[in-house]
Amino acid sequence: MKTIISDTQNIAACGLYCGACRKYLAGKCPGCRLNEKASWCKTRSCCMANKFNTCAECPRDVNNCKLYSNWIAKVFAFLFNSDRAACIRYIKEKGEKAFAEEMSKRKCQTIKRK
Repeated sequence: MKTIISDTQNIAACGLYCGACRKYLAGKCPGCRLNEKASWCKTRSCCMANKFNTCAECPRDVNNCKLYSNWIAKVFAFLFNSDRAACIRYIKEKGEKAFAEEMSKRKCQTIKRK
């Protein structure tokens, strides 16, 4: 089992921190950024097409983006009490390095909804 470390390469396009994901830590997933099987993820595809690391680089507000705020994202947010938009705001305000450090310190994939 891998340990949780701070690495900007472990930040998914949507703002989740793959570096704290159980599947990633167990070696069953390479993380969203490097996962070729994640072609189903429209957020990842959009970021790749626009040469963005994450949605934080996009000028659009993720709350108004239909690719970002789709039904799968809403189910995920509900099940995991996740606020991915808060993750994107954090990255925009403090940068990817600070976000990776914060998530590895918290040992979690996401900022929790309040």
